[in-house]
Amino acid sequence: MIRVLLAALVGGAAFIIAAIIRHRQPDAPTQGAHRLPTQLDRADFSQHRAPWIVVVFTSATCNTCADVLSKAVVVKCADVDVVHVEFPTDEAMHKRYKIDGVPALVVADKGGVVRAGFLGPVKAQDLWAAIAECRQPGSSPEPELGKLLN
Repeated sequence: MIRVLLAALVGGAAFIIAAIIRHRQPDAPTQGAHRLPTQLDRADFSQHRAPWIVVVFTSATCNTCADVLSKAVVVKCADVDVVHVEFPTDEAMHKRYKIDGVPALVVADKGGVVRAGFLGPVKAQDLWAAIAECRQPGSSPEPELGKLLN
């Protein structure tokens, strides 16, 4: 009987010590799950033949998405096409490029290489400067705007 009581006491003490040690360990750092694509298949956007393409991934229920899209459409010109890919209408494209957070905007060259991108809200001047920097390196006073950190 004494042995059982002693074993229970030692087991309880070990459990309490383990709980205290585990409680003292800090939580793991937050890991970002949302990423932007680094390459586009220009065949997916074959109707858009400009050397540069701005693709804006949005959701029909996202107010911030509408704001980002409105800032992007003004850059459309002979050298830059703007494509709107809305969820759920274009759900297949969101899945293809693993878009799991919106708004997501990427700027890709003629080969489909993504040269800049933004996830979330963006200031118009930052977006426009990033596009200008892609098209003509050295043209922006902040060339790091929109550079991918993936």
